[in-house]
Amino acid sequence: MHRVVALVRPVQSTFELGCAVEVFGTPRPGLPARYAFEVCTETPGPVATSAGYAMTVTRGLEALREAGTVVIPGWLPVEAPLPGGVRDALLAAHARGARLVTICSGVFALARTGLLDGRTATTHPGRAERLRREFPRVRVEPDRAYVDHGDVATSAGAGAGFELCLHLVRRDHGAEFAARLARDMAMPPPRAEPAGGDGLDGLVAWADARIGGPLSVSDLAARLGVSPRTLARRFAERLGTSPGAWLLGRRVAAARALLESTDLPVEAIAARVGLGSAVNLRRRFRAATGTTPSAHRAATGATPSAHRAATGTTGTTPSAHRAGAGRR
Repeated sequence: MHRVVALVRPVQSTFELGCAVEVFGTPRPGLPARYAFEVCTETPGPVATSAGYAMTVTRGLEALREAGTVVIPGWLPVEAPLPGGVRDALLAAHARGARLVTICSGVFALARTGLLDGRTATTHPGRAERLRREFPRVRVEPDRAYVDHGDVATSAGAGAGFELCLHLVRRDHGAEFAARLARDMAMPPPRAEPAGGDGLDGLVAWADARIGGPLSVSDLAARLGVSPRTLARRFAERLGTSPGAWLLGRRVAAARALLESTDLPVEAIAARVGLGSAVNLRRRFRAATGTTPSAHRAATGATPSAHRAATGTTGTTPSAHRAGAGRR
């Protein structure tokens, strides 16, 4: 079952959290349960809310290690810094293949990870200018209800959070199931394509799930039914990068996650993330991060024994990674 984890902080907006709860975490008679939902926070315990009461959150950031989707349901005040531990946990979840989703002001937290650099994003129109000013590398489009890049997605105001969440259900389980859920919520069914309608949202998700295989730019173009030149134009317009650079970035991110969480040799990691050889992985990894795979592993203190103690696994390679870097 797909696990959705909402990351909350004081003072947490109850409405924005409620968007995720209603779509992913509310049992509904006659509809099969497709998601497991929970809430986590940096420091477990009471978390103040915008409604004037505190809610008790028992899970810490370790919950993000189990997430297929991480929702950031607002980030107030928007100028609040992103703690280092939270940033690391979000980046590790993303590198492992989890998608990161923001509702309204949550985009400010996601932007501080760097994952929105060079990409389009949206937020509440009243905060769009601040987002542009603080993160000039993010292409802000406040007129869009939501923007879904497959691995990261942002929504405008809190009401648009419902639309984005239902869109993700549609992508995960099809139009019929999403429409049934929307009807039960007395909401309109999600649109077949978000604003933009160029097909990239589904393509990025498809490619990200196959990042460890022999995937080429030609494969991406063929999947979408366009020429490589058209694909490159669409990637540049929507993601601010080329298809080849995007593929390489995701492979390096997957390698980083394996370096931090397994004791696999560099050669094996290179094969698993589609980079072929240890020599190629070392060259690509250094170009992207400024360090070598071995140095990164040592600097992060990622030892097999520490990982097994944290996850409760006993084998050399955690089962979560045996399934491949692009697992959802």
